[in-house]
Amino acid sequence: MIVGTEDLYKEAKESLTRIQNFDVNELPRVEELGSRLNFRDVVVPAQQIIDLYKRLSITALQDFPDQILIPIKDNANNHYKLFSQILEFDLGQQDPSSARANFIKQVSEAYQPAFQALHPYISYSLHRSADFQRLDSEARATLQAIEDKSDKISENLGQHEKDAKTALDEIRRVAAEEGVTKQAAHFNAEYEHHTTEAGRWQEYAVKLAVALGIFAVLSLFLHKIPFLKPENTYDAVQLSISKFLIFSVMAYMLFLSAKNFLNHKHNAIVNKHRQNALMTHAALVEASGDEGVRDAVLLQASNCIFSPQSTGYSSSPENDTSNQKSMVEILSRPVAQAIKEVNK
Repeated sequence: MIVGTEDLYKEAKESLTRIQNFDVNELPRVEELGSRLNFRDVVVPAQQIIDLYKRLSITALQDFPDQILIPIKDNANNHYKLFSQILEFDLGQQDPSSARANFIKQVSEAYQPAFQALHPYISYSLHRSADFQRLDSEARATLQAIEDKSDKISENLGQHEKDAKTALDEIRRVAAEEGVTKQAAHFNAEYEHHTTEAGRWQEYAVKLAVALGIFAVLSLFLHKIPFLKPENTYDAVQLSISKFLIFSVMAYMLFLSAKNFLNHKHNAIVNKHRQNALMTHAALVEASGDEGVRDAVLLQASNCIFSPQSTGYSSSPENDTSNQKSMVEILSRPVAQAIKEVNK
């Protein structure tokens, strides 16, 4: 562009943009001018003129020399001035009816000369807008941008999927731990119950043992008490039987208390073993990568939880033959599978 064209281009762009953005709904002014002097009749022709200017692309102005920019700018300014005069129309002027009719006539007759003046430039503008080579380049650039963005989105989705999978695994692990903890609480409740009962029966047993010892010592001197001193063989037999019965009852109660103490202590330890097995087997299973070892751990944990346990407080038969056999079978599975694969 030559010197001075940049300013003219800006002026033409401002004029064209202003007429393209003009709102024809402001022209009628029905509330201000009334039903007789409003400009409702200019809405349709004014819209045709504005639509004509809208067909002229702002981008095409960059290609026009000064001798073309000048008529475009002048026509846009003249039509905008005409619309502005309608917006400024005053009822206090002389003969407003004639002035209104003149404005309506000017707007109605403005389309044809505007079309004749602008249609060559509109044709060029449409051709420039339909520059297929430029459109192809822009489309390729847009497509590449979309592909780059889609790759980035795919990468982000993959990362989000990985994070979601990690979160899901963590949720499952926490849920499993929560389930194990919830089930282990039953064994813990039984452990606390039997521990309390064992302590109570232990207290009874100690008290009965002390009482039995005191009675044994006192029984040595019962026959010397005046009103209990036997005077003949029959009294001596009666005293001996009474002492034996009292001693037998106290001894039986001591035996019963000791037995209940041992039973509750046995049950408390067994439930504690089961709780510990249930709480720790998950960590052992996760740490063992081999399937055979994992099955062996699960079998041993199940055996500790559900099988009778020997604690030393209660006599129970110990028969681990079946368990040992099962473990041998489980541990031998990987070896058997490896042998089969080698034979194939």
